[in-house]
Amino acid sequence: MNLRLRIAIALLASPLSLSAAAPAPKPDLRLWRLDCGTLWTYNLDEMSDTRAYVGKSKKFVGSCYLIRHGGDYLLWDTGLSKEYLGKPYAEGAEDSNSLAATVVDQLAKIGVKPSQVSRIGISHYHFDHIGQAADFPQAKLLIGEGDFAVFGKPGHEERTKLLSPWLRKGAKVEKVKGDFDVFGDGSVVMLDLPGHTPGHHGLLVQLPKRGPVLLSGDVVHLRENMETMGVPSFNTNRADSLASMDRFKKLAENLHATLIIQHEEKDVGKLPAFPEAAE
Repeated sequence: MNLRLRIAIALLASPLSLSAAAPAPKPDLRLWRLDCGTLWTYNLDEMSDTRAYVGKSKKFVGSCYLIRHGGDYLLWDTGLSKEYLGKPYAEGAEDSNSLAATVVDQLAKIGVKPSQVSRIGISHYHFDHIGQAADFPQAKLLIGEGDFAVFGKPGHEERTKLLSPWLRKGAKVEKVKGDFDVFGDGSVVMLDLPGHTPGHHGLLVQLPKRGPVLLSGDVVHLRENMETMGVPSFNTNRADSLASMDRFKKLAENLHATLIIQHEEKDVGKLPAFPEAAE
Protein backbone atom coordinates (compact mmCIF):
# COMPACT_ATOMS: atom_id res chain seq x y z
CA MET A 1 0.00 0.00 0.00
CA ASN A 2 1.44 3.37 -1.00
CA LEU A 3 1.76 6.35 1.37
CA ARG A 4 -1.09 8.42 -0.12
CA LEU A 5 -3.56 5.55 0.21
CA ARG A 6 -2.54 4.90 3.85
CA ILE A 7 -3.09 8.63 4.71
CA ALA A 8 -6.52 8.64 2.99
CA ILE A 9 -7.65 5.54 4.90
CA ALA A 10 -6.43 7.01 8.20
CA LEU A 11 -8.34 10.24 7.64
CA LEU A 12 -11.55 8.42 6.79
CA ALA A 13 -11.19 6.26 9.88
CA SER A 14 -10.97 9.20 12.29
CA PRO A 15 -13.58 11.85 11.40
CA LEU A 16 -14.23 12.64 15.07
CA SER A 17 -10.69 13.88 15.63
CA LEU A 18 -11.05 16.26 12.67
CA SER A 19 -14.36 17.69 13.92
CA ALA A 20 -12.96 18.10 17.43
CA ALA A 21 -10.11 20.16 16.06
CA ALA A 22 -12.40 22.55 14.18
CA PRO A 23 -12.77 25.96 15.87
CA ALA A 24 -16.08 26.62 17.60
CA PRO A 25 -18.36 28.98 15.68
CA LYS A 26 -18.50 32.54 17.00
CA PRO A 27 -21.73 33.39 18.81
CA ASP A 28 -24.30 35.71 17.28
CA LEU A 29 -23.61 38.70 19.52
CA ARG A 30 -25.50 42.00 19.59
CA LEU A 31 -25.74 44.88 22.06
CA TRP A 32 -28.56 47.38 22.57
CA ARG A 33 -28.31 50.49 24.77
CA LEU A 34 -31.42 51.26 26.79
CA ASP A 35 -32.59 54.50 28.38
CA CYS A 36 -32.68 53.83 32.12
CA GLY A 37 -33.14 57.34 33.46
CA THR A 38 -31.93 60.92 33.61
CA LEU A 39 -30.23 62.24 36.73
CA TRP A 40 -29.38 65.79 37.81
CA THR A 41 -26.62 65.97 40.44
CA TYR A 42 -26.76 69.37 42.05
CA ASN A 43 -23.64 68.95 44.20
CA LEU A 44 -21.11 67.57 41.75
CA ASP A 45 -18.40 68.01 44.37
CA GLU A 46 -19.41 64.64 45.84
CA MET A 47 -17.81 63.10 42.75
CA SER A 48 -14.34 64.10 43.94
CA ASP A 49 -12.74 63.68 47.38
CA THR A 50 -10.15 66.32 46.37
CA ARG A 51 -12.78 69.09 45.97
CA ALA A 52 -12.43 69.27 42.20
CA TYR A 53 -16.04 70.32 41.44
CA VAL A 54 -16.98 72.81 44.15
CA GLY A 55 -20.10 74.75 43.15
CA LYS A 56 -20.70 72.66 40.03
CA SER A 57 -23.69 70.58 38.93
CA LYS A 58 -24.11 68.05 36.10
CA LYS A 59 -26.65 66.08 34.13
CA PHE A 60 -26.07 62.35 33.97
CA VAL A 61 -27.81 59.66 31.95
CA GLY A 62 -28.73 56.26 33.28
CA SER A 63 -27.93 53.59 30.71
CA CYS A 64 -28.56 49.85 30.68
CA TYR A 65 -27.61 47.31 28.05
CA LEU A 66 -29.12 44.19 26.53
CA ILE A 67 -26.70 41.65 25.09
CA ARG A 68 -27.90 38.80 22.89
CA HIS A 69 -25.60 35.80 22.83
CA GLY A 70 -27.06 33.27 20.43
CA GLY A 71 -30.47 32.56 21.96
CA ASP A 72 -29.58 33.92 25.41
CA TYR A 73 -30.14 37.44 26.69
CA LEU A 74 -28.12 39.22 29.35
CA LEU A 75 -29.38 42.50 30.81
CA TRP A 76 -26.55 44.66 32.17
CA ASP A 77 -27.82 46.98 34.92
CA THR A 78 -31.50 47.87 35.33
CA GLY A 79 -31.57 51.63 35.96
CA LEU A 80 -33.89 53.71 38.08
CA SER A 81 -36.94 52.09 39.64
CA LYS A 82 -40.44 52.63 38.26
CA GLU A 83 -41.24 55.06 41.06
CA TYR A 84 -39.41 57.65 38.92
CA LEU A 85 -41.48 56.92 35.81
CA GLY A 86 -42.91 60.15 34.43
CA LYS A 87 -41.48 62.30 37.20
CA PRO A 88 -40.44 65.75 36.01
CA TYR A 89 -36.73 66.34 35.48
CA ALA A 90 -35.41 69.68 36.68
CA GLU A 91 -31.93 71.17 36.71
CA GLY A 92 -32.36 73.17 39.88
CA ALA A 93 -30.90 73.49 43.39
CA GLU A 94 -31.53 69.87 44.32
CA ASP A 95 -31.05 66.44 42.82
CA SER A 96 -33.62 65.28 40.26
CA ASN A 97 -34.24 61.79 38.85
CA SER A 98 -36.65 60.85 36.08
CA LEU A 99 -37.48 57.76 34.02
CA ALA A 100 -39.07 58.09 30.57
CA ALA A 101 -39.73 54.40 29.81
CA THR A 102 -39.35 51.09 31.61
CA VAL A 103 -36.87 48.44 30.53
CA VAL A 104 -39.74 45.99 29.92
CA ASP A 105 -41.49 48.43 27.56
CA GLN A 106 -38.28 49.09 25.66
CA LEU A 107 -37.57 45.38 25.24
CA ALA A 108 -41.09 44.89 23.87
CA LYS A 109 -40.19 47.20 20.99
CA ILE A 110 -37.56 44.70 19.81
CA GLY A 111 -39.74 41.67 20.51
CA VAL A 112 -38.01 40.51 23.70
CA LYS A 113 -40.18 39.30 26.60
CA PRO A 114 -38.98 39.53 30.22
CA SER A 115 -39.06 35.74 30.43
CA GLN A 116 -36.42 35.53 27.68
CA VAL A 117 -33.82 37.35 29.78
CA SER A 118 -31.82 34.50 31.31
CA ARG A 119 -29.22 36.59 33.16
CA ILE A 120 -29.05 39.97 34.85
CA GLY A 121 -25.57 41.40 35.39
CA ILE A 122 -25.36 44.12 38.03
CA SER A 123 -22.34 46.40 38.03
CA HIS A 124 -22.98 47.42 41.65
CA TYR A 125 -25.69 47.88 44.24
CA HIS A 126 -26.56 51.60 43.87
CA PHE A 127 -30.22 52.52 43.33
CA ASP A 128 -29.80 53.78 39.75
CA HIS A 129 -28.39 50.42 38.63
CA ILE A 130 -30.76 47.93 40.31
CA GLY A 131 -34.13 49.70 40.15
CA GLN A 132 -35.98 47.40 37.72
CA ALA A 133 -34.21 44.10 38.39
CA ALA A 134 -37.28 42.58 40.06
CA ASP A 135 -39.14 42.69 36.73
CA PHE A 136 -36.95 39.72 35.70
CA PRO A 137 -37.27 37.36 38.70
CA GLN A 138 -36.66 34.23 36.62
CA ALA A 139 -33.20 35.41 35.52
CA LYS A 140 -29.96 34.38 37.17
CA LEU A 141 -28.43 37.30 39.06
CA LEU A 142 -24.73 37.97 38.43
CA ILE A 143 -23.34 40.35 41.06
CA GLY A 144 -20.05 40.96 42.82
CA GLU A 145 -19.62 38.86 45.95
CA GLY A 146 -18.70 41.94 48.00
CA ASP A 147 -21.88 43.74 46.97
CA PHE A 148 -24.15 40.77 47.60
CA ALA A 149 -22.77 40.47 51.14
CA VAL A 150 -24.41 43.76 52.25
CA PHE A 151 -28.00 42.71 51.55
CA GLY A 152 -30.08 42.27 54.66
CA LYS A 153 -27.73 44.41 56.76
CA PRO A 154 -28.69 47.69 58.49
CA GLY A 155 -28.45 50.69 56.18
CA HIS A 156 -29.06 48.60 53.05
CA GLU A 157 -32.83 48.13 53.34
CA GLU A 158 -33.76 49.71 49.98
CA ARG A 159 -31.12 47.73 48.08
CA THR A 160 -32.29 44.56 49.79
CA LYS A 161 -35.88 45.29 48.76
CA LEU A 162 -35.03 45.94 45.11
CA LEU A 163 -33.13 42.64 44.79
CA SER A 164 -35.40 40.62 47.10
CA PRO A 165 -36.24 37.90 44.49
CA TRP A 166 -32.63 36.68 44.71
CA LEU A 167 -32.45 36.61 48.50
CA ARG A 168 -34.93 33.77 48.78
CA LYS A 169 -33.89 30.19 49.34
CA GLY A 170 -33.01 28.46 46.07
CA ALA A 171 -32.70 31.68 44.05
CA LYS A 172 -30.36 31.64 41.06
CA VAL A 173 -27.38 33.80 42.03
CA GLU A 174 -23.76 33.91 40.84
CA LYS A 175 -21.72 35.76 43.48
CA VAL A 176 -18.90 36.92 41.26
CA LYS A 177 -15.39 37.10 42.64
CA GLY A 178 -12.72 38.43 40.26
CA ASP A 179 -13.36 38.42 36.51
CA PHE A 180 -16.22 36.24 35.29
CA ASP A 181 -16.70 34.78 31.79
CA VAL A 182 -20.49 34.98 31.48
CA PHE A 183 -21.03 32.51 28.62
CA GLY A 184 -17.78 30.56 28.90
CA ASP A 185 -16.37 31.61 25.52
CA GLY A 186 -14.69 34.95 26.30
CA SER A 187 -17.27 36.99 24.41
CA VAL A 188 -18.80 38.67 27.48
CA VAL A 189 -16.71 39.12 30.63
CA MET A 190 -17.53 40.84 33.91
CA LEU A 191 -14.41 42.76 34.96
CA ASP A 192 -13.35 43.00 38.59
CA LEU A 193 -13.17 46.75 39.29
CA PRO A 194 -13.73 47.23 43.05
CA GLY A 195 -13.54 50.47 44.98
CA HIS A 196 -16.72 52.31 44.10
CA THR A 197 -18.41 49.48 45.99
CA PRO A 198 -16.77 46.32 47.40
CA GLY A 199 -17.91 44.11 44.51
CA HIS A 200 -18.10 46.60 41.65
CA HIS A 201 -17.68 45.23 38.10
CA GLY A 202 -17.53 46.55 34.55
CA LEU A 203 -18.34 44.58 31.41
CA LEU A 204 -16.33 43.67 28.31
CA VAL A 205 -18.33 42.71 25.22
CA GLN A 206 -16.41 41.39 22.19
CA LEU A 207 -18.70 42.32 19.31
CA PRO A 208 -17.92 40.50 16.02
CA LYS A 209 -17.97 43.59 13.77
CA ARG A 210 -17.38 46.58 16.04
CA GLY A 211 -14.81 44.85 18.25
CA PRO A 212 -14.42 45.23 22.03
CA VAL A 213 -16.83 47.46 23.95
CA LEU A 214 -16.10 48.36 27.58
CA LEU A 215 -19.02 49.30 29.83
CA SER A 216 -17.90 51.18 32.92
CA GLY A 217 -20.51 50.54 35.55
CA ASP A 218 -19.48 53.38 37.85
CA VAL A 219 -15.73 52.86 37.91
CA VAL A 220 -15.93 56.49 36.75
CA HIS A 221 -18.98 58.73 36.37
CA LEU A 222 -17.65 61.40 34.03
CA ARG A 223 -14.80 61.89 31.59
CA GLU A 224 -12.88 64.15 33.97
CA ASN A 225 -12.71 61.33 36.54
CA MET A 226 -10.91 59.19 33.96
CA GLU A 227 -8.47 61.95 33.05
CA THR A 228 -7.67 63.14 36.59
CA MET A 229 -8.24 59.86 38.49
CA GLY A 230 -10.86 61.59 40.60
CA VAL A 231 -12.43 59.45 43.33
CA PRO A 232 -15.98 60.13 44.58
CA SER A 233 -16.15 60.88 48.30
CA PHE A 234 -18.66 58.06 48.86
CA ASN A 235 -16.57 55.26 47.30
CA THR A 236 -15.88 52.39 49.69
CA ASN A 237 -12.13 52.09 49.06
CA ARG A 238 -9.90 54.82 47.60
CA ALA A 239 -6.89 52.65 46.77
CA ASP A 240 -9.05 50.06 45.04
CA SER A 241 -10.85 52.83 43.14
CA LEU A 242 -7.59 54.21 41.73
CA ALA A 243 -6.34 50.74 40.78
CA SER A 244 -9.64 49.94 39.04
CA MET A 245 -9.62 53.21 37.08
CA ASP A 246 -6.09 52.48 35.97
CA ARG A 247 -7.01 48.96 34.88
CA PHE A 248 -10.11 50.13 33.02
CA LYS A 249 -8.21 52.84 31.18
CA LYS A 250 -5.36 50.51 30.18
CA LEU A 251 -7.77 47.80 29.03
CA ALA A 252 -9.42 50.31 26.72
CA GLU A 253 -6.06 51.40 25.32
CA ASN A 254 -4.62 47.90 24.87
CA LEU A 255 -7.78 46.41 23.38
CA HIS A 256 -8.50 49.50 21.22
CA ALA A 257 -11.98 49.25 22.71
CA THR A 258 -14.98 51.52 22.50
CA LEU A 259 -15.08 52.89 26.04
CA ILE A 260 -18.52 53.73 27.40
CA ILE A 261 -18.86 55.67 30.65
CA GLN A 262 -22.42 54.67 31.42
CA HIS A 263 -23.45 58.03 32.92
CA GLU A 264 -21.88 60.19 30.18
CA GLU A 265 -24.37 61.13 27.47
CA LYS A 266 -21.66 61.60 24.81
CA ASP A 267 -20.12 58.20 25.60
CA VAL A 268 -23.46 56.42 25.46
CA GLY A 269 -24.00 58.11 22.10
CA LYS A 270 -21.06 56.18 20.64
CA LEU A 271 -23.42 53.22 20.30
CA PRO A 272 -26.40 53.08 17.91
CA ALA A 273 -29.63 54.68 19.16
CA PHE A 274 -32.26 52.23 20.32
CA PRO A 275 -33.83 50.19 18.77
CA GLU A 276 -30.76 49.71 16.57
CA ALA A 277 -28.11 47.32 17.90
CA ALA A 278 -24.34 47.34 17.83
CA GLU A 279 -22.89 44.22 16.19
